[in-house]
Amino acid sequence: MSYTLLSSPLQGFTDFRFRNAQNKYFGGIDTFYSPYIRLNGKLVVKSSYQRDLLPENNSELEVIPQIITNDADEFLFVSKYVQELGYKELNWNLGCPYPMVTKSGMGSGLICQTQKIDAILERVHAESNIIVSMKMRLGYDSPDEILNVLPLIEKYPVKNIAIHARIGKQLYNGGVNLDGFQNCVDATKLKLYYNGDITSVAQFQKMQERFPAIDHWMIGRGLIADPFLPSMIKNNSTEYPSNKMELFSAFHDTLYAGYNESLSGATHILLKMHHLWEYFSVIFSNPHKVHKKIKKAKSIRNYEQAVSEIIKEG
Repeated sequence: MSYTLLSSPLQGFTDFRFRNAQNKYFGGIDTFYSPYIRLNGKLVVKSSYQRDLLPENNSELEVIPQIITNDADEFLFVSKYVQELGYKELNWNLGCPYPMVTKSGMGSGLICQTQKIDAILERVHAESNIIVSMKMRLGYDSPDEILNVLPLIEKYPVKNIAIHARIGKQLYNGGVNLDGFQNCVDATKLKLYYNGDITSVAQFQKMQERFPAIDHWMIGRGLIADPFLPSMIKNNSTEYPSNKMELFSAFHDTLYAGYNESLSGATHILLKMHHLWEYFSVIFSNPHKVHKKIKKAKSIRNYEQAVSEIIKEG
């Protein structure tokens, strides 16, 4: 069975620099979702979001923009904005689990507000011809919350719903709820994509066996931790390429050069790279040691030296 691999957006990580570098050195992702646009009541798109979606910054990639909002006017404003850039689809984030988002009644904090979801979808479909897709969790407090939303979404021509098989309250803790995802599959005729804890080829194959009807698979944190993963899944191989460290080194250097150019000051650059290495360290034989070494690098020179030693040791 043929299937599609998608990159789930992660705020602060999967910007256009990451997407381009991952695609150039590893490939395997068919479609990337950009991190969400958030307006906070002002109908203005921040310059960082603008840069991230510029067609010239994504010329080699298939990208779908994403919005996080609980307001129809914001949704319509962003729809128009992305359409002017040439995008035909806008993904609505009802999945973000972070408290500062959910407390404002957005992301997974919106899932229990069925009337509000209905009203927003109604206006967007009445006043715009943008294709709407959604990303959701099973709920915020309970995995049954989504089951109250699915029937009302069926009234609209929503293209698909990517479901992260956790509740918002969990953040990323605890395992995924596969029974909860199966309940969604059983409850709706909507096109569903699976998201959550695809971190290895074996794990992907296990999920495929568990959900044979699903043909779109979304990889989030697993992609940042192991940018080789999508192409290994596609090649049905658990073996890394023989030039693993060479590829990773080129990927790292491209990202690092990009952030050097766009971020001002050593503190910002190091913070950015330290966050990335929380994930990158996973593909090394001693992740803890690797991460510790990076964390200890408090200057650009020490950081570059630490990276060089880590890659040499492989």
